[in-house]
Amino acid sequence: MPSPRTPGKRDGQGTTESKAKPSSTPPPPEESGDGIDDLNFRQARAALDLTLSELQSSELDVEGMADLYRRALRYADRCEAVLEQVEQEVMQWNPQDPDSEPEPFTS
Repeated sequence: MPSPRTPGKRDGQGTTESKAKPSSTPPPPEESGDGIDDLNFRQARAALDLTLSELQSSELDVEGMADLYRRALRYADRCEAVLEQVEQEVMQWNPQDPDSEPEPFTS
């Protein structure tokens, strides 16, 4: 009874090295290290606008467009994070009682 074939071996031959194909999608960008997480809102928004303009006007290959798109998403996420942080810090003042102290905003 013939034995089942083992991956990497050919009948009647020694082992052959199987080469793994590289992944077609790059790993997700790191959470830090690229400087995006250090940008303020205005900087992140400007970078997002520039990236979107480049996406619209550039004649990039598909991989280049995908990289720009992922970068644009990171800039948009940073803008969102800054806005959420500011929202947590907003104080609400009661105009009906001008002598009262401002209180944290609650929705």
